[in-house]
Amino acid sequence: MDALNRKPADPRNDPSNDRNSDRDGDPTTRTTVPPARPESDAGARRAPVATPAGREADVIVVGAGPTGLLLAGDLAEAGVAVTLLERRDDTTSNLSRALAVHARSLEQLDARGLADELIAGGHRLPGLQVFGDGMLPAARLRSRFPFVLITPQYEVERLLLRRARQAGVTFQYGAEVRGLDQDADGVTVRFRAAGGGASGAAGSAAGDVGSLRARYVVGTDGARSSVRAAIGLPFPGKAVVRSVVLADVRLDRAPDSPFAVRAARDSFALVGSFGDGWYRVLGWDRHAQAPDDAPATLDEVREVTRRSFGTDFGMHDARWISRFHSDERQAPAYRVGRVFVAGDAAHVHSPAGGQGMNVGLQDAANLSWKLAAVVRGHSPDRLLDSYQEERHPVGTAVLRSSGALIRLALLRAAPARILRRLGGQLLTHLPSLSRRAIGGVSGIDVAYPAGPGAHRLAGRRAPDLRLAGGGRLYALLRQGRFVLVTPAGEIPKEALGAADRVVTACWASERRTALLVRPDGYVAWATDATAPGARAAALRTALARWTGAGSDPTGPTDEPPAPISSASSASSVSSTQSASSAPASARSAGRSAQR
Repeated sequence: MDALNRKPADPRNDPSNDRNSDRDGDPTTRTTVPPARPESDAGARRAPVATPAGREADVIVVGAGPTGLLLAGDLAEAGVAVTLLERRDDTTSNLSRALAVHARSLEQLDARGLADELIAGGHRLPGLQVFGDGMLPAARLRSRFPFVLITPQYEVERLLLRRARQAGVTFQYGAEVRGLDQDADGVTVRFRAAGGGASGAAGSAAGDVGSLRARYVVGTDGARSSVRAAIGLPFPGKAVVRSVVLADVRLDRAPDSPFAVRAARDSFALVGSFGDGWYRVLGWDRHAQAPDDAPATLDEVREVTRRSFGTDFGMHDARWISRFHSDERQAPAYRVGRVFVAGDAAHVHSPAGGQGMNVGLQDAANLSWKLAAVVRGHSPDRLLDSYQEERHPVGTAVLRSSGALIRLALLRAAPARILRRLGGQLLTHLPSLSRRAIGGVSGIDVAYPAGPGAHRLAGRRAPDLRLAGGGRLYALLRQGRFVLVTPAGEIPKEALGAADRVVTACWASERRTALLVRPDGYVAWATDATAPGARAAALRTALARWTGAGSDPTGPTDEPPAPISSASSASSVSSTQSASSAPASARSAGRSAQR
């Protein structure tokens, strides 16, 4: 479960007081030099794309939280020149906001060779506890990772940072974004050096103003996104719960579970273990609704924990205490011209279900391969519109599910609390209901629109298929390419001609379906056709559509490279629009969304 997503009262005590990093990013309190990742775990980095004159990078990513690090690492491994701007200095935090890593995020990390190392240092929970005695059993997930992993978010960041550095991402720390301008050819980002010294932006002195130019910009800079503000993109929503206290503490007595949640009549609390003797405690008390600028105290954290759990577990030695209020907000558009938002810059919600960091990681996985395909000239720019089409509905669904969970926690009347407990028991004991619930929260059941006439598997998540020779799908996805899975002994020549974009493999079983799996692990295309001619023709069309193989990505086509529907009509502004017109267009999109 994530910590809450709003600015606490005292920024001096707040590790999230960072406009340019992802909400789940934290302040810098200890320096860490990441160890090198074994080459066997690394993705196959492709030859770099030549960056046109007048641009310092192909893509600028703003914000070095989990979302930004995964996105930048993917792009760099694809040969795209990436610069990552971060307001913090060049150190790794030992504090954390998120604690839960869900199955779909572990699958994405597995596709980057990082999951097993992360799991080795965390706690595996058999399911996700809901208020009362309810449990969503993760063992029912059809995944290589049928559990919820409890691990400090800084461990996720550490692995992603190491990968990004090895891939060649250019980091500019101490760079606070102050604005941007976009035109038909690219985007210019203006930033101010937040501090001098070697960790400042290009060694700049504090207050110096610099600029960088790139083809595209992605804001992964959190709920108070500077990028989102610079393009005038609205962030409509409201506060869900106020005066939530948050602390990292030591305990004399450990809870029964490394991740425990309890709700009483007028309070709820969460206690999660970092695995190193420190615990994250989050609590809310209806009778202690202090304003945001009121300092939080350890006694207040103890009291709300006692109200919810009946004990404070001998809480002591707080290293950080703060007060938050949690919002539900979502940008109406995830793309404005050449600028994108992802993670908490695009959506924030209640911490219930622990979905915040996970949704951001999956935003990044969806966008990265599309940006790489466009920058490398394999696909037309309009492919990038499908990011809005596919990810905006997911953000909306997470706002709804996390909002429902937090509102259940706030129930006050005795009959409503009894119904809440009964509902939790139903979720635990009815397999179909619990499977659906954990499938949604974990991200395993997320599917994307495939368009009329598409195969039933198109748009759905591909599981970790067993392949001939003892291989598996997600190990092949580490190459950052599409994977074509065909029946044994049937490697089409069409795929061999696109070897720079497609990896081929055969089923370990006798299955006859042919699948084209996207780099983010979703099925792009499938066919059950058995006639060789029809099968080859369908594959040629799919390869041209999805990978650009055998087609001109700048020329007209009969269909877009990804499904587009009316849901994405407000998702983007023409890439030729001027910076002055972008905010007005974004505000219009926001008004339409609110209506």
